[in-house]
Amino acid sequence: MMPRGNELLMPVNPVFIWLSLLAALMIDMLPWGRWAGVPDVLAVVLVFWNVHQPRRVGVGAAFVFGLLMDVHQGALLGQHALAYTLLSFFAITVHRRLLWFTVASQAVQIVPLFVAAHVVSLLVRMLAGAGFPGWGLLIAPFLEALLWPMASLVLLAPQRRPPDRDKNRPL
Repeated sequence: MMPRGNELLMPVNPVFIWLSLLAALMIDMLPWGRWAGVPDVLAVVLVFWNVHQPRRVGVGAAFVFGLLMDVHQGALLGQHALAYTLLSFFAITVHRRLLWFTVASQAVQIVPLFVAAHVVSLLVRMLAGAGFPGWGLLIAPFLEALLWPMASLVLLAPQRRPPDRDKNRPL
């Protein structure tokens, strides 16, 4: 049974999933990714695919992308990996319930996931002896939730394309 109001989507191309994840990784590797309060685009895309395609993008992929972010930022090895793994686990846990809501309601409901991921990352960083990065860190989960509607629009666009028209087929 489909949630009310949702159109039937075409199957997603696995290559598109992984290219979008790699593009998000590249965006996070830009120099402004180290500033406090900047949204984590990779986390948004990971959660999006965990919610929409949990069998294709799982906790293992989140762990690998987290290790890549740890190596890139020179952070404590496992800091992002732990945060992304927990984020993906909880996103997969709630994915069936989340898909029943509108995109705006989904954005509100994933804020606690993003807050938890940032808190875990902050705790690991602080336990390793780093200083507090500043209060700008509190803004990032809300900016990530604001990116959710845009991510939904962009990442579902290839699935919304009309099928090949055939004058003998009524659909």
